[in-house]
Amino acid sequence: MNRKHDYIAVFDSGVGGISVLRHLLRYLPGERYLYFGDSVNAPYGSRTTEEVRQLTLAAAEKLTTEYDIKALVIACNTATAAAVNEIRETYPDLIVIGIEPALKVGADRFPGGCIGVMATEVTLRENKFDTLLHRFEDDCTIAKIPAPGLVQRIEAGDTDGPETENLLRTILADHVGKLDALVLGCTHYPFAAKAISRILGDNVRLLDGGDGTARETKRRLEEACLLEAGDGEVTIINSAGNPEMLRISRELLYQER
Repeated sequence: MNRKHDYIAVFDSGVGGISVLRHLLRYLPGERYLYFGDSVNAPYGSRTTEEVRQLTLAAAEKLTTEYDIKALVIACNTATAAAVNEIRETYPDLIVIGIEPALKVGADRFPGGCIGVMATEVTLRENKFDTLLHRFEDDCTIAKIPAPGLVQRIEAGDTDGPETENLLRTILADHVGKLDALVLGCTHYPFAAKAISRILGDNVRLLDGGDGTARETKRRLEEACLLEAGDGEVTIINSAGNPEMLRISRELLYQER
């Protein structure tokens, strides 16, 4: 039986889900959070769908068997696209919240505009994203923008250095001056927002799904009468098992928003 004091587990392929955890802390500061980053297997975005599904199921099994959790937030667009339905079927008594690219927000705010969706290869090729795209393709022009290599830069702690900016300039070269908004379809990408804005210009709105995921988590916990109003705490674990990944995770969590 789930209890108010149990953890909200937050899972990502690496450190990217920290961007979602920051939103969760803003909406639900009194909760106990357990963050698990699977950095040893990152990036998920270049793996096959089946590989991502199995890694996500393994992470869910670890979190549900080793810890007392009342909710699982899959803070990874790639893992959500590949495995959220299987996770919900496997754990019917657990609150499971996924994340998806904030394309609806872009379409609502910029009707008739051009919306870029920058995401991993797996996210962009999955049926879940294809369904999302078809919902809004009549309302705006949508540009799919794969970003190979960007997750690795952020996993290394380089969110705004010259190498990351040069990589982003290559990724975004064909879209400069053409976008009204850019949907950051991977939870790693918000950490590179400063560099992205320098390239695209401050007039291009950057959107991510973290805020909506946090609000949905709060709603589901309220509905289940499982909100905690304690002192709040964050425990971070990482499959890489080295102090450097924990240092990078904490640095990203507490860096200036």
